[in-house]
Amino acid sequence: MPASEETGSGPVIHDHRRIDPVTGQVRGKHAASKPAGTSGAGRPAPADEAPEATEPAESSEPTGSRDDLDSGETESTEEAPEMVTAQAVKSGRQAADFEAQLAERTADLQRLQAEYANYRKRVDRDRAAVKEQAVAGTLAGLLPVLDAIDQAREHGELSGGFKSVADSLQSALGRLGLVTYGEKGDAFDPKIHEALTHSYSSDVAEDTCVEILQPGYKVGERILRPARVAVAEPATGPDGSGNEADWTDAEEDN
Repeated sequence: MPASEETGSGPVIHDHRRIDPVTGQVRGKHAASKPAGTSGAGRPAPADEAPEATEPAESSEPTGSRDDLDSGETESTEEAPEMVTAQAVKSGRQAADFEAQLAERTADLQRLQAEYANYRKRVDRDRAAVKEQAVAGTLAGLLPVLDAIDQAREHGELSGGFKSVADSLQSALGRLGLVTYGEKGDAFDPKIHEALTHSYSSDVAEDTCVEILQPGYKVGERILRPARVAVAEPATGPDGSGNEADWTDAEEDN
């Protein structure tokens, strides 16, 4: 039976408040209905009490129609792949930028390493050249001393303590790279020999150093002083004629 029929008069007021103002307890989903002018369990409200104003119940469901919610979910579902694609494109661009920067930095590092290696080689080469030049200059200044020692040895004057000093000096210069060259019978080479005298001989088949007037000295490939020698050419030319007669005629004309 409706509440209006039970009370007999007055409109029916539906109280949707979740907390009962009288008991303080949490109400169920649907608030109890009570007619106007009553309070509690169907008791008439006092005359001086005004009926309490009703408040709209707070609905736990989201506002808006079901169609609106469905359309929002559809739009979110459609927008999600586009957002994922945009993020993937952005990530791909960032990865490409990182790879390009990495390649550029790697190329710079390789170039710097190559330049440093070339710099080290150039410095080592220049240092070796400076050292060789300094040693060569020092040894070149000692060549007259070595010539004096050789002359003393040839005349039999190199003996006693002087001989020991000379041998020690030559050993020390040898450790610095000084090499003596020039032997009797060597083929004449204008690059390392200096011809002081010239003659013809039937005992040689090519230009030959028949006498060493002063030995040559070198350090590595650097010639400090060419060997000064007496050169003899073959007496017979390629055609079988004698070169000695031509040389004698040339001297008489002079």
